[in-house]
Amino acid sequence: MDTTAAWFRAAYMPPPQKIDYGSICTAPMPGLVRSVSVKPGDRVSDGQELCVLEAMKMQNSMTTSRSGVIKKVNFKPGDAVGEGDVLVELERL
Repeated sequence: MDTTAAWFRAAYMPPPQKIDYGSICTAPMPGLVRSVSVKPGDRVSDGQELCVLEAMKMQNSMTTSRSGVIKKVNFKPGDAVGEGDVLVELERL
């Protein structure tokens, strides 16, 4: 059954964006960025450490899931991040 609200969403809401989650590294939980191991322009390989995120007094190494070139680093050491924040963006080779 189609409702007025469903019609309104279909008529006026923009289509959802397609995000290539393989080209970004996101924070899995809120925490502090302790160190950043890469900078824009660096070539990285699958499994390489990008940064270290501290949450609940545990340090977690954030790694890449594919090879590529670092496009953008969005945080610096000492910055607080929230769950889902994009830490590093990379381009495929």
